[in-house]
Amino acid sequence: MMGSDTSLSARISRSNLLRYCLAIGSLIVAAGLCSIVTLWIGDRFAYVFLLPAVAFTAWYCGIGPSIIVVLLASFGAAYGFRPSLHPFPIPRVADLIGVVSFLLASTLILLMGEWRHRQNSALWKAQDDLELKVRERTADLDEVNRNLRDLSARLMQLQDDERRRIARELHDSVGQTLAALSMNLATVRSDIEQLARTAVALTDSECLVRDMVTEVRTISHLLHPPLLDELGLASALRWYVDGFSQRSKIKVDLDMSEDFRRLPSEQETAIFRVAQECLTNIHRHSESPMAKIRVRERVDEVVVEIEDKGKGIPPRKLQEMTSAGTPGVGLRGMQERIRQLGGSLEISSDSGGTIVTVCLPVEKHVEIEPIQTEDPSPQAAA
Repeated sequence: MMGSDTSLSARISRSNLLRYCLAIGSLIVAAGLCSIVTLWIGDRFAYVFLLPAVAFTAWYCGIGPSIIVVLLASFGAAYGFRPSLHPFPIPRVADLIGVVSFLLASTLILLMGEWRHRQNSALWKAQDDLELKVRERTADLDEVNRNLRDLSARLMQLQDDERRRIARELHDSVGQTLAALSMNLATVRSDIEQLARTAVALTDSECLVRDMVTEVRTISHLLHPPLLDELGLASALRWYVDGFSQRSKIKVDLDMSEDFRRLPSEQETAIFRVAQECLTNIHRHSESPMAKIRVRERVDEVVVEIEDKGKGIPPRKLQEMTSAGTPGVGLRGMQERIRQLGGSLEISSDSGGTIVTVCLPVEKHVEIEPIQTEDPSPQAAA
């Protein structure tokens, strides 16, 4: 109630015309009531009905309109509100006492109203200062948030660059050295085949080296598959899905067009990482025997859906993940990567399985030149 009174007083105080109009209007209403009442009880107590008009004017209209209302009301109380043969008769003693009492009461009301106006002015000024400080703090918080987003984007870019560098180092240095060692062992094996025990040991060593070469190349390609730069998202996803199905024994259905066009490298990397993280979570947590990945291109966006038929995410944990909770590192990385590209990531889950939906905005007719590397052969990750 106090807030509405203050708001009304503030609106009235901004317009001088409205203040004087309301003051005169309240006096006219009070005078009309006095004219009606004096038909039964006379003029002696007419000024009592004028005090509400004085109080309203002092409360809402300010000191200037209030003084005018008090003077006009005093004149009306002194000479009555009914027409007579003598418009200005000599006031009686009782009338003078009533007018003096009315003036004293009106003066007290005016002082209280003026004190209230001063208090309200101080409150309005404090409120304006507080709103200004709030706007300044909000602007500072917005600037901090922008800086954090820029830093997060930079960290994501550095992470991808470091993965690409490590993958190339493993392929170029360790991979080549192990290949040379495998050839040397094969040569030694051909020279000492007559020694059965030595040949068996060399055979085992040669198998171990081949397994090690395969493992190093697999790790290198998982860190950053060369197919993603050379042939695009479609080839890289098919390569990864095939390898994942063989390792995990989970049947994965990739629903993606053969002629899916190239996207900017940041978006292709983001979609590949999301699919990689989702399949890893399905293998670790969902107990699902199958998974499905659908990639569709619309007019101005790419939609990716990863679905499983596992036990689902508990409702409480899902609510924490989708609201203000603390999701895991993998999910946080997916959300941040997609958000930096202007997209969205949604998770829906029940006892029948889980669906992760990613939407990324894309431009029309984007042509991406493939990045050439030293070893473009996809058989390296076999």
